[in-house]
Amino acid sequence: MPKITGFRTVDVRFPTSRGLDGSDAMNKEPDYSAALVILETDEPNLEGHGFVFTCGRGNDLQCEAIELLAPYAVGRDIADLSKSMGEFAKSLVRDSQIRWLGPEKGVTQMAAGAVITAAWDLVTKHAKKPLWKFLSDMSPEEIVELIDFRYITDALTPAEALEILRKAEPNRAANEAKLLEVGLPAYTTTPGWLGYTDEKMVRLAKEAVAAGYKLIKLKCGGSLEDDKRRLRLAREAVGPDIKISIDANQVWDVDQAIEWIKGIGDVNLHWVEEPTNPDDVLGHAAIAKAIAPVRVATGEHGMNRIIFKQMLQAKSFSFMQIDATRVAGINENLANILMAAKFGVPVCPHAGGVGLCELVQHLAMFDAVAVTGHHPDRVVEFVDHLHEHFVVPTIIKNAHYMPPLKPGAGGEMFAQTISDFTFPTGKEWITA
Repeated sequence: MPKITGFRTVDVRFPTSRGLDGSDAMNKEPDYSAALVILETDEPNLEGHGFVFTCGRGNDLQCEAIELLAPYAVGRDIADLSKSMGEFAKSLVRDSQIRWLGPEKGVTQMAAGAVITAAWDLVTKHAKKPLWKFLSDMSPEEIVELIDFRYITDALTPAEALEILRKAEPNRAANEAKLLEVGLPAYTTTPGWLGYTDEKMVRLAKEAVAAGYKLIKLKCGGSLEDDKRRLRLAREAVGPDIKISIDANQVWDVDQAIEWIKGIGDVNLHWVEEPTNPDDVLGHAAIAKAIAPVRVATGEHGMNRIIFKQMLQAKSFSFMQIDATRVAGINENLANILMAAKFGVPVCPHAGGVGLCELVQHLAMFDAVAVTGHHPDRVVEFVDHLHEHFVVPTIIKNAHYMPPLKPGAGGEMFAQTISDFTFPTGKEWITA
């Protein structure tokens, strides 16, 4: 059986700031980047790829944190690892010395997630299944074994998680058949970057509707008058039946958020995203209560399962937006998905960036097959940037994510891409 023999990290950055792609009120000139880890094996052409998404500076720091944790994977037999991914994930998160830097938050938590994702990439490639299918084929008992329930049993016990999964088990075949036929509904943020002109925003919004999207999202929070104008133009462009959401990317204080959202007026917002600091459980709850019937969506910067637990308990949001690289990888997001199922809150994953669509689609598809099934409240973010750099790129058909069929967890970039965009030595940076 193949074994993990080593690893390497790479600082990969894309100069998206040149076109202001990804720009919002908080992140004005991001360079979409990936702190990449590649687990090497003694089998030719078998590698595991994982990464942490960043916005440029600090990507090198994230790579250094990954180098502290990746040695946990070295020497492991992949067949054995496939049966012990729960314990492996815990070993990375619970390192008694590295944990002190968190605990379970920030750079080290995200680094653990990158290594865990890379390990899942190896396990699923070895099993010749895409991640969503591998997880969906596991028994309820095996899935529960993957989850670290420490600190969340006051919200979800292993027995409750097992009950949720067993209840969904008879519907798996039908859910998978529907997934393969129609996919999962997507929404798009492509028109909404704050650095775009009104003309570009309107053009892209119309193109999104023509492509079949039923929900578009605009960035907001720079200027109230600008937000009101852009929302008016967007509503005129897409008509009354298309849902519109806005995303403040954490720029407001709590009272300011309430005042701003009410000041926008009645434009039939579907949700307001990240209205304040991502750690402010009670602040989000206060905003959610004050701006109703407009709803709150958040979670892309949620640092761990504990913050999601508290937000569910406090009714801080109506939509949980998990992110594939913010928490400690796939295992911790399984905990988040199951907690959301217990509380009846739909999981609408955050994506975009570089590779986030490719990674998080597997989690949403697992949820649709093995946890909450297909339902109208789930929608997965899609941004049409940088997919061409991935070996298994996201496929969108009729504004739906179509399930990847090739083995792996989705994070493998082409070797040429890695070479060209390595910072600062890649040709895309040398010639800039």
